[in-house]
Amino acid sequence: MKDKDIIIFDGVCNLCHGSVNFIIERDPHHHFVFTPMQSDTAKSLIAHYDVEGEYSETFFLIKDDQCYMRTDAALEITKSLSGFWPALAILRFIPRRIRDFFYRLLGRNRYALFGRRDTCILPTDAVLSRFID
Repeated sequence: MKDKDIIIFDGVCNLCHGSVNFIIERDPHHHFVFTPMQSDTAKSLIAHYDVEGEYSETFFLIKDDQCYMRTDAALEITKSLSGFWPALAILRFIPRRIRDFFYRLLGRNRYALFGRRDTCILPTDAVLSRFID
């Protein structure tokens, strides 16, 4: 898994689950592996990158020994997706503070808008190898 980029997501969030499925469908070269933030691996990575206070409202991308959060993570992920998604990198010209304001707003309301589960979502056998923990 060392040559893969790691996405840490909220395993009980329906929006996050949908985002993981979206990425998997557009990642034909398997750049990404996934772990729910409730896992021991994710907790260890979050502590290693010293972003514990951030993880209630975001997901993380660990790439090239760097931790990306919020819109930086999302835009970095789009670079490796198939289709026109890499073109979204142009959104980096919008100041991070503005991008992240809307991201945080969605993050704080994601359970109310999209729902949540009592337990982490289990991957199907077809994509199980793409998950850590």
